[in-house]
Amino acid sequence: MTKFKLANAPCSWGTIENTKGKRIGYRQMLDELAESGYMGTELGDWGFMPTDAVQLKEELDLRGLELIASWVSVRLYDKSFHQDGIKQAIKVAKLLARVAGQDALINIGDDHSTVKNRYQKTGRISQTDGMDDETWQVYVDGIHKVAQAVKAETGLAVSFHPHAATYIETPEEIERFLALTDPNLVGLCFDTGHSLLGGGEPAKSIIKYAERIKLIHFKDYSKSIAQDCYAKDYNYTQMIAAGVFSELGQGSVDFKAVLKSLAEINYQGWIVVEQDILPGMGQPLKSAVNNYQYLNTIGI
Repeated sequence: MTKFKLANAPCSWGTIENTKGKRIGYRQMLDELAESGYMGTELGDWGFMPTDAVQLKEELDLRGLELIASWVSVRLYDKSFHQDGIKQAIKVAKLLARVAGQDALINIGDDHSTVKNRYQKTGRISQTDGMDDETWQVYVDGIHKVAQAVKAETGLAVSFHPHAATYIETPEEIERFLALTDPNLVGLCFDTGHSLLGGGEPAKSIIKYAERIKLIHFKDYSKSIAQDCYAKDYNYTQMIAAGVFSELGQGSVDFKAVLKSLAEINYQGWIVVEQDILPGMGQPLKSAVNNYQYLNTIGI
C-alpha cells in the first residue's frame, strides 16, 4: 500500500466553524499535530492561525509542517452573499499561495448549519428538503464565480466540499452538483465521514467521483451514535457533541475498502485526518495519536 502523506486539521482540535466556545491556541494545536506524526495541516478558520504569510511560514517551518489547503465558507444558496464569499476566498487563497505555493487547494464549503431545516435534519434528508431549480442555478453560479476569481487572482485550484447540514449532503445532491459544474474549474474534496452521514458509500463513491477528487478527508462516522441522535431529534451541532465523528476505526467507515478504492484510482495526494469536535471537547492530542496509529495498522 502506498505510504500517503498524512495531514490533520484544526477542526480535530475543536476549532470548527459555526460553533461557539473557547478554543485552544494555534501554537498548541500545531505542536500537538506535529508531535502526533502528521506532516501537514489545513489553515482552519481565518484568524485562528497567523494571517501574515511570513509569520505563518515561520510557525510551520519550525515544526516541519506543510500547509496544504483551507476550507472557505461561502453562502452559495444566497446570491447576495456571493461577493463577500469571493473576497474571502481570494484573501485566503493569496495567503496559501504565498506560504505553500501553487499546489495549495481552496476547499469551498456551503455555509453549513445556516438553513434551519437542513441543520435539524442532517442525515435524514429527503427530496423535499432540497433546492428548487432556481436556487440550484444560484448555487452553481456562485461556485463558478468563486473558482474563476480564485484562479484569476492566485492561480490556485478550487474544490467543493459536500458537507452535513448544507444543501449538498446526499449522493443524489452531490451527483447533481458535479453534473452542473465545470470540471475544469471545480474539483471535489471528498470526506468519508460526511459521505456516510449523507447516505453514501465512501469506497464506491471514490471510484465514481475519481476524476473530480483533488483531496481526501479521512473522517469516521458512527451510525449507532447517529441513530441515538436521531431518536432524540438532535441537530447537527448536538450530533457532534454526542461524538458522531469518532476516532478512526471506531465508527462505521470501512477504511480498508476506502484505501483499495484510492489505490484503484491511483490517488497520489494528501490524506487529511479530521475528527470534528466542539471547542473544549475530548482529548485532541490523544485522538490524533490514536488516529495516526490506526492508519499505520491498515497500511498507511
